Amino acid sequence: MDESVDTKKKGRLFRLWVIFLIMAKIGCFTFGGGWSIIGQMQNEFVEKRKWMTEEQIVDFLSLAKSFPGVMIINMSVLCGYMMEGPMGALAAAFGLSAPAILAIAVVAYFYGSLKNNVYVAKVLNGVRCVVIPIILNASWKLKSKSLVFRISYVLFAVSFLICAFTNVSKPLVIVLGALLGLVIWRGVNEDAAA
Repeated sequence: MDESVDTKKKGRLFRLWVIFLIMAKIGCFTFGGGWSIIGQMQNEFVEKRKWMTEEQIVDFLSLAKSFPGVMIINMSVLCGYMMEGPMGALAAAFGLSAPAILAIAVVAYFYGSLKNNVYVAKVLNGVRCVVIPIILNASWKLKSKSLVFRISYVLFAVSFLICAFTNVSKPLVIVLGALLGLVIWRGVNEDAAA
């Protein structure tokens, strides 16, 4: 009996360590903000390890954007919590943020010599160019779980146009999308039941 509890505890510690290491790896090699991280999280936790589903990634992404604070930290906390509870949330958040904190500390220390360095500017320009395909790939993979009805495409198009061409608050668009989702899918479910 004690052996099975000990084995279970070791298995949980191993999963926590893996969550931390994966999030640290993602934090080390991700540039361009939270959107480029989503695809990597989906690859690591959904495709490779099957610890999460695509639906959970989409749901958590919606929640993470709705909560105050940094979207990707919110996302890592939600994913970590789903996989291993409160300790998983801590492991994911610390794993993701540790590389950034370390990098910021190093840059702050050497800021005087880096701020006008032409090579640093060129490297960052190159990194920015490859972030766009990563974001588009993550969006494409999540599309099938997000756009499930014809009306979903209309909501997508309208919200894209609002976000791209107006100064309407993005959180307001998210809240309105959630409310419209409740109204529309309630109607879809009532029609299916009738």
